[in-house]
Amino acid sequence: MLYRIIFFMVFVAGGYAVGLREGAAYLGIVWGAAVGVIALILEYILTMVGFGTVVGGLIGLSAGLLFAKLIYLPLKTIFTNMEGTYIGVIFNALFGYSGLLLGLRAGKDFTLRNIVKIFKSRVEEEYTKIIDTSVIIDGRIVDVCEAGFIEGTFIIPQFILQELQHIADSSDPLRRARGRRGLDILHKIQKMSNITVKIIDEDFPKIKEVDAKLVALARLLGAKIITNDFNLNKVAELQGVTVLNLNELANALKPVVLPGEKMNIFIAKEGKESNQGVGYLDDGTMVVVDHARRSINQQVDVIVTSVLQTTAGRMIFAKLKEDAEREELRMARH
Repeated sequence: MLYRIIFFMVFVAGGYAVGLREGAAYLGIVWGAAVGVIALILEYILTMVGFGTVVGGLIGLSAGLLFAKLIYLPLKTIFTNMEGTYIGVIFNALFGYSGLLLGLRAGKDFTLRNIVKIFKSRVEEEYTKIIDTSVIIDGRIVDVCEAGFIEGTFIIPQFILQELQHIADSSDPLRRARGRRGLDILHKIQKMSNITVKIIDEDFPKIKEVDAKLVALARLLGAKIITNDFNLNKVAELQGVTVLNLNELANALKPVVLPGEKMNIFIAKEGKESNQGVGYLDDGTMVVVDHARRSINQQVDVIVTSVLQTTAGRMIFAKLKEDAEREELRMARH
């Protein structure tokens, strides 16, 4: 109560100072007191009806007055005799009051907390991702997260954990090792500072396939799916779910190789065609070299002849450097 009295006296003193400068000190006190009373009334209204209701009412009133102006101006242009009449005032009163009522009704739930919650949920939705079992077992997701290319919230549904546990308990040694690796990878992700891991119990009992459950969950949460499964990628995209495919990321990051470039590779094995040798780049890209069968288990210099991009990845075709130089020399003579 004391601060209200001080608040009121400040307005009275301000009105007195302005009135004294204009030669009407008494009138200045009256105006200062009137403005102070109006301010206290507004403060009381804000306290009683709530911030959201007042803001909603102001927005509704502004929208109503704007709508009234948009209707009145064309009519005034068409019907010139409307100039100077009270039709504009009637429009403002009618639409302004209607907008005020609608704004007051809609603004009851309009609070700062709700605004923050809406924006927070949108941001969380933007950065929320669901991890597929194949990505967890693959392990490259750890390196990508540590490099800072992926951040936000990772959703791990219980049915993914159950699948990992089932793989880790398999009687097959290879599957068991893959399952345990997946659990270790998941543990590493949980320790990262830029990643928040949330384990949820949401399930879809009527859906049997794990991939179909992942797509349904992503649609429910508005989240993205991180996977390296080609089939899951296609199914998710058909249903409007955004997919981050690690295999596509790896292919995009491979260095560009153009025909005519020279490189040195190790011929690891023979190719499918006669006299072909096969080597690999550091990123795993296959290089098929003509007439390199005799150079198996040797480092050779080759020249790229063509590059083929397939759904499985990229293949580079090349020929031995001495063969390419011999061919160029023969062409030059002719």
